[in-house]
Amino acid sequence: MQKPKKIFVIADFKDESPKSIRMSPRMWIKGLIRLGHDVQRFSYRNIMMQCSPFSSKKIARRFAKKKTDVLLAEQIKHYHPDIVLILSMKYLDAESVLEMRNAARDAVFISRDDDPFPEKNPGRIATAKQTDIVMTTSCGRFMKAYKDQGVPCCAFLPNICDPDIQYWYQVQEKWKTDIIFTGKPAHTRLDRYNERYNLVQRLSQMSNARVYGAFGIPRVEGIDYFYAISGAKIGLSINIANDVRLYHSDRFINYISCGTFTLAKRVPDTDLLFKDGEHVRYFDTADEFFKLADWYLKHEQEREKIAEAGMKRAHSEFNAEKMARHMLDLIETGSYDTPWAKIL
Repeated sequence: MQKPKKIFVIADFKDESPKSIRMSPRMWIKGLIRLGHDVQRFSYRNIMMQCSPFSSKKIARRFAKKKTDVLLAEQIKHYHPDIVLILSMKYLDAESVLEMRNAARDAVFISRDDDPFPEKNPGRIATAKQTDIVMTTSCGRFMKAYKDQGVPCCAFLPNICDPDIQYWYQVQEKWKTDIIFTGKPAHTRLDRYNERYNLVQRLSQMSNARVYGAFGIPRVEGIDYFYAISGAKIGLSINIANDVRLYHSDRFINYISCGTFTLAKRVPDTDLLFKDGEHVRYFDTADEFFKLADWYLKHEQEREKIAEAGMKRAHSEFNAEKMARHMLDLIETGSYDTPWAKIL
């Protein structure tokens, strides 16, 4: 039996929010523990805010970051980790990682980037450069941006799910609708009036659709988030960038793993993850989305067959334990065995 490892995990766990229940760092930790490893967690933003005399995150980064880095390095020094896993690079920086490396010189440092457009965030790239491996949720130009800046190893590992809480729920009538979209249709003013924005805006005006977190409609969080997905017959998954190989936001896996029929904007090589017509249906244009949605709303048996197959594949291939094993294989051997593997 492989010797258990000590793994120090740093993330923004959002411990103060109901959202914490569905955060991917929580899933990674669960997967690692189930594989028999010990995990120590550090919620960087929460600790930084505790150390700050001010409630503003912007001011806290100025006045409390140094103290937070000292506390972080001290914990790492006395934990003697084999692996330091950085699942959020938003608040810590390259200097933070250097302090951690001085505290754990023999540890492997691995970072994770779930967000698009790393080239627009030099700080994120600078942080990743101080780690041995960066895991990304896409291939193509987003991964290449890290490699071109000198990150030693870049590997694609898609978003993960937690079958313990992500499955199809029998829900109350208040959650039921035909089509659902969750999240922001635009991240900035410049993103407005593109295909995604226009599509979600159109949905928000339809009586048989429900949008959460946009156009003045509150977000839904905690297990209620999974209730809302389960209550929909169709989930719309569309990214802010849809031309990047294998890139999907976590909306994609959240919908599929909750057993909701998912209509997703096609991205290059996406069939390696979930096959069109078997696990999900992909569309290329807004017109095609609405045509497919109309057809599948009228054909319940075909819709539910695909939804169930998608959920089974998500639970078997992208659960936290399996994804954690891929990560450990990557650290130990430099590779992992899947049809969608990509390492630079």
